[in-house]
Amino acid sequence: MAHDDPTPDLPANDIAAVERLRDAFQRLGQELSKVIVGQQHVLEELLIAVFARGHCLLIGVPGLAKTLMIHTLSDALNLSYNRVQFTPDLMPSDITGTEVIQEDKATGIRQFKFLRGPIFANMVLADEINRTPPKTQAALLEAMQERQVTVGGERHRLPDPFFVLATQNPIEQEGTYPLPEAQLDRFMLNILVDYPDEADEIEIVERTTSAAKLEVSKVLSGPDILELQEIVRKVPVGPHVSRYAVRLARLTRRGGGNEPEFIRDYVNWGAGPRASQYLVLAAKARAVLHGRYHVTTDDIKTVALPVLRHRIVTNFNAEAEGLKTDDIIQRLIKVLPVDESELANGGRLPKIFKSADLG
Repeated sequence: MAHDDPTPDLPANDIAAVERLRDAFQRLGQELSKVIVGQQHVLEELLIAVFARGHCLLIGVPGLAKTLMIHTLSDALNLSYNRVQFTPDLMPSDITGTEVIQEDKATGIRQFKFLRGPIFANMVLADEINRTPPKTQAALLEAMQERQVTVGGERHRLPDPFFVLATQNPIEQEGTYPLPEAQLDRFMLNILVDYPDEADEIEIVERTTSAAKLEVSKVLSGPDILELQEIVRKVPVGPHVSRYAVRLARLTRRGGGNEPEFIRDYVNWGAGPRASQYLVLAAKARAVLHGRYHVTTDDIKTVALPVLRHRIVTNFNAEAEGLKTDDIIQRLIKVLPVDESELANGGRLPKIFKSADLG
């Protein structure tokens, strides 16, 4: 089997930064737990996106504290925060800002002045992003990609660090404008926020119906995050881990001739090259958050669901059998070999890739 623990080759100051990030991750968990009950995997995936310099889409029914979670995270990270409630009548200028004519009272000269919109914050919550028309969605997504907005022919840089955390309600789809796949691909992670278990829900009720007020301490700052984002990029990745990430993404696509039978049966479109990049970046961030200086194939497997679930389009056969994209990804992880020699030889995949063998 492949060895997942190469000797770290980071400089001493970078190793110290990795240890600092691990400690910060633990302290962030402690601070966030003051306000948020449970949802540990959601918080970890949010932090993976933050330190990998990516944007997130959170899917969950109302009342699961998605907004509170994001606001609390911005407080703990000491970042500026704005929330935009997306509605059908929201215009692009309501997000990016607009130019207005202002008169200089001393000279009487009138000139345009740019008034910044809510996009100019370190952390922007796009609440129910699918409730606004594509034109407004596109304005936000352009800012996500370019990290700037252009108004009146003039470019305005967005603050750094900059994150967009968008939410969607999966059950109420009337009057919505679902994001096209090309726009969904701009989000690094698609995070599912599920119902709490009974014990957590009891604790939520006890906390929220009492007079107690808890304050979250600042753990990091914007400059700290920028420094740690650079450290994440420097973390070494073994060749077999990179190959595993690329193979995992490529095998979601039909027409390659080497994809599993169940991909041909249930998938219309697979993940693009950006998925391979995000698998490695997210795995790097996860490794560093846990205090490791290298990435393992287990890191790739752990981040595979949030990275890939919104990049795979299933067909009618999958819908008829009740299969979700998560089911497809988990099946693929189950049968994709992690032996370095198997990943390196470029040969065809084992015969166990037939859907009949997967149960």
